[in-house]
Amino acid sequence: MERKQSGPIGRPRGFDPDEALERAMLVFWKHGYEGASTACLTDAMGISTTSMYAAFGNKEKLFRKVLERYDEGPSAYLAEALEEPTALGVATAILAGTVRTTTRPAGPHGCLGVQGALTVSDSGQEIRDLLVAWRNGGYSVVRERFRRAVDEGDLPADADPGLLARYVTTLAHGIAVQAASGVDRDELQELADAALRNWPLP
Repeated sequence: MERKQSGPIGRPRGFDPDEALERAMLVFWKHGYEGASTACLTDAMGISTTSMYAAFGNKEKLFRKVLERYDEGPSAYLAEALEEPTALGVATAILAGTVRTTTRPAGPHGCLGVQGALTVSDSGQEIRDLLVAWRNGGYSVVRERFRRAVDEGDLPADADPGLLARYVTTLAHGIAVQAASGVDRDELQELADAALRNWPLP
């Protein structure tokens, strides 16, 4: 008697790609790109190596999908912050979002995009380049938002949008590193507040 197959070979019944991707994101977030072994990833995702490759491609492709999910989920505060009506509001929301995201009680501390590939071997160079581009992309959209603030008179005419954007994004990355080192949320928020006390006003 011929047995019917209920789904693709190697894929367990009840496999949920979204849930598996969420679990993979937590592994990469906690261990970094190279620290997240294939065995660790598949164990967390609850699938076989065959299923992982069939659904997501290799480890690099999986990480790229994870980074997209991170943008749409934990890191979505950046896009929301850019909608604040003032440059100070933007900067405040970015730093508050960074503090909140990097110190989640139920998740890994730090930032996937900052710590994901700070140290990788030559084989991980494409991931390091990917994350450099990811961080530079964040800087660029903040710079453009501050440039608009200058044009609208919300920042002084002599304010440097690029320098202010670099200031805010560097603070955000530093907060992420401190959070990964165990500094608590209240202290990091105090740091963020102090950093913006001398923000240039029109």
